[in-house]
Amino acid sequence: MDSQRNFDFLKYMVESDDDKGLLNELMTAYGKDVWNYAFSITRKWDLADDISQEVFIKVFKNMHAFRRDASVKTWLLTITRNTAIDHQRSAFFRKVTLSDVVEDYGERHSVEHDVVEQTAVNEIWKMVLDLPKKYREVIILYAHNQLSLKEIAQVLDVTEGTVKSRMFHARQKLSKMKEANR
Repeated sequence: MDSQRNFDFLKYMVESDDDKGLLNELMTAYGKDVWNYAFSITRKWDLADDISQEVFIKVFKNMHAFRRDASVKTWLLTITRNTAIDHQRSAFFRKVTLSDVVEDYGERHSVEHDVVEQTAVNEIWKMVLDLPKKYREVIILYAHNQLSLKEIAQVLDVTEGTVKSRMFHARQKLSKMKEANR
């Protein structure tokens, strides 16, 4: 998102009493990014739906706590990552994941599903989704969400050097995967 639009959101957050209107604007502007990032972490459609919804509930409850030391997108993706990690740590998630009790009762088609499915058709994105989580995250935040290395470091709560290292290793792994598929 360009800096003027980001500034407009920040100004709106400070001056507006219309929290629902702001939430609607944030969901419209960043809903797909939040859902796609949640999916890239969990690799489950239904969990990405739940996490996205929970993220925007948290944003609604805490939008006046936004400190403006990062972009709105970086703030939302940080909340998305933390919410996804909380879901993965929960006992319910571990129980369901380890026992494979949950069955898929059919395919749901949503706009987000179609967008991610179209993206996943691309061979490189399939390989990215097969990377270990720490490498997958940096590639998705950089290539898909177009965050800077500094913003990625903020989202992941690591140093820029760590981000550069993970990016390097992710690219190496992708190169090896491409060679193996030839």
